Amino acid sequence: MIRVTVDLPGRAYDVLVGRGAVAALAEMLPAGVQRVAVVTQAGIEVALEPGVPMTRLEIPAGEQAKSMQNVEELCRDFARAGLSRQDAVVAVGGGVVTDVAGFAAACYLRGVDYVNVATTLLAQVDAAVGGKTGVNLPEGKNLVGAFWQPAGVICDTDTLASLPDREWASGRGEIAKCAFLERVPGEGTPGAALAEKDLVEQVAYCVSLKAAVVAADEREGGRRMLLNYGHTLAHALEAVSLAGGPVDLRHGEAVAVGLMFAARLAQRLGRIDDERVAEHRAALDAFGLGGDMPEGLGADDLLPYMARDKKARHDLTFVLDGPKGVEPVLGVAMGDVVAVLGEMGCAR
Repeated sequence: MIRVTVDLPGRAYDVLVGRGAVAALAEMLPAGVQRVAVVTQAGIEVALEPGVPMTRLEIPAGEQAKSMQNVEELCRDFARAGLSRQDAVVAVGGGVVTDVAGFAAACYLRGVDYVNVATTLLAQVDAAVGGKTGVNLPEGKNLVGAFWQPAGVICDTDTLASLPDREWASGRGEIAKCAFLERVPGEGTPGAALAEKDLVEQVAYCVSLKAAVVAADEREGGRRMLLNYGHTLAHALEAVSLAGGPVDLRHGEAVAVGLMFAARLAQRLGRIDDERVAEHRAALDAFGLGGDMPEGLGADDLLPYMARDKKARHDLTFVLDGPKGVEPVLGVAMGDVVAVLGEMGCAR
């Protein structure tokens, strides 16, 4: 078992990574908790022993579940279950569950404790850690939410055994992203060493990296933006999908496309060379990922969502590779973005 501490100013919490980690749920709950509301989805069956009475609540499956309506329903369910400010929410599932349950916990009684039990690779390496909670709007992904840190996170790798192939790919997209965040330019091939680690080590590596970034910048004022590498386009692709567009990508699959786009945009801006672009492709290959733009999209389908990305400051903002590594770049010209989208197959 690997224990990673997210050491925030004035408070800290642990992330447990390993086989059988869910057995530690009771010790993860804050002292004095007398009841928990377990938020999950149909088909997710994880044996829980919180040591106190629990009420099971289910939200719908799919990204569409990340809605204000479902947050309201959960809060009403918490009230009907008699949940008090001294009790806790336990989110059991993937990123949709941890995002929605965490936001509901942040809102209910102006904030109750919650613990994440992450059951997908994507949630274990990213979504369940760091305290970002939220839901989508028709205008974009994750536009409403709160920074609300969990009391603890459990990443039991045994729960991943039944994941379908595309859910594995979704998580590996985020792992591939992590391969670039602490890389010194010119030193080694990104992704190769990380891909060779065993599963527990990969999850712990990503959690440790995110813990360090979150501890330094909890509310995404600067350094935490790096965790969104590849995500400006990825979130736009997901938003197009939610609006009924010609996109069928899991989050990590969209991140893979976003990583290739970010590399090619950085190349166009003179920040990296051909070799560095090839390294991005090699990193995706190491994790069995694609990175090609879905067919049938135009630049006009994606640009409005990119402009509303939460990193933006009334401009087009991207996290891009460069001589100093990955960093936020503000005020990217729309012509450069459209040109790279065109190179990747989007109609202009």
